[in-house]
Amino acid sequence: MKNIRFKVSFFVLVLLVTTTVVFYFITLQIMNQRILNEVINRAESLSRSIASSAGYSFLSKDLLGLDNIVFKIQDSNPDVEYIAIIDNDMKTIVHSDIRKNGESLKPREGQILKTASNGTVIKEVSGFNGTMFEIVSPVVFMNKELGSVILCINKSSLLNAQIATHKSIMVAFTVILVLGISGSIFLSSYLTRPIKELSYGVDELKKGKKSRTLRVYTKDELGKLTESFNEMTAMIIQQHDKIDKYSRDLEEAYIATLRILAAAIDARDPYTLGHSTRVSLLSMQLAKEIGFSKEELEELEIACLFHDVGKIKIPDSILLKQYRLDSYEYLEMMRHTEYGADILSKAPSLHNLIQPIRHHHEWYNGTGYPDGLSGDNIPLSAAIISITDAFDAMTSHRPYRKALPLAAALKELRNFSGIQFNPYLVESFIKIMDEDDIPYLYYDTPRLP
Repeated sequence: MKNIRFKVSFFVLVLLVTTTVVFYFITLQIMNQRILNEVINRAESLSRSIASSAGYSFLSKDLLGLDNIVFKIQDSNPDVEYIAIIDNDMKTIVHSDIRKNGESLKPREGQILKTASNGTVIKEVSGFNGTMFEIVSPVVFMNKELGSVILCINKSSLLNAQIATHKSIMVAFTVILVLGISGSIFLSSYLTRPIKELSYGVDELKKGKKSRTLRVYTKDELGKLTESFNEMTAMIIQQHDKIDKYSRDLEEAYIATLRILAAAIDARDPYTLGHSTRVSLLSMQLAKEIGFSKEELEELEIACLFHDVGKIKIPDSILLKQYRLDSYEYLEMMRHTEYGADILSKAPSLHNLIQPIRHHHEWYNGTGYPDGLSGDNIPLSAAIISITDAFDAMTSHRPYRKALPLAAALKELRNFSGIQFNPYLVESFIKIMDEDDIPYLYYDTPRLP
């Protein structure tokens, strides 16, 4: 029995030492490369920021402004050896060492580490204070190259960071090795049952299940590990419940923010105040009637709140006009669907809303805009918003006409069923509007008297 324990312990010890050493050097290489990239990226970012800020001052010969930019950057970055701004003739316009202003300064020869698409060149060069990284970024203003920014950063900052990292890694792996060696000494025939129990707990945890409390077989390190695992599992479950709550709170805050934004969009025109909210209310009722799922309803609600977001780009002279729009103004107003889709395309999380927002003015017979979709080619959410948007417009006051009564608006929807609107959706909408509570809820929302 002792011989088996020795063999197991010796095997685990050799495996642990070998694995620790291999991972130590791999981690060391990865961290060294990451630190090098961080130093170079920071230096490149500083050089580019100077180049982008210096264009106008360079062109207007604002030497004080250029000097101020250089001073602030070097003052906040002590590892920067020097910063120089030169013109196309290699003459120094501004130098962090003012004694070198006016001198000729050429980029040094060295190993090129990186060449960026905007013309920035990063080299490793030799200097008076040892090896340095030299970053040369072109100063471009109005597509005209005016000169360059030369920034040198001492490689000693990289070495200092590497030394500190090496010490931390060495300590961490030493601790791991010591703990591993200590654990291997106590390996015995009792190893199987506790490990099997822990394996069960890990599998349950990976599946997201609330597993039973693991049984502690021994009072040694494995027993303590099992107890710690039980505590960790309880903590993870507790944190998971908290995260679920935070997620729900965040989602509610997100919806509230969208409501506020929709209200702000509607508020540009006092005659459309509350329009998006009313469209959302009616669309949700219609979607429930035709069997939308909970996820589809949530997505539709957000799409309704955002359906007129493109009107942000419509000039007030058109949006707030008191009379009917002329042909040019009408064409510009029609583009609000494309503007809205373009705005949402900037946020990947809102890409699923682009279709209903872009196509909510398509007509069932294919004569709508912007893409002339027809029939079932029109996204269902867009077809729903098309009906509720038109209904709210008809039953709301406008500068050039008064609101239609409910019955007249519903008649108008039926008249355009199969022409502008999806016939099935029109009938479903009229059905829910015949119910007692829907008109009350709808007309209870704020609107211009």
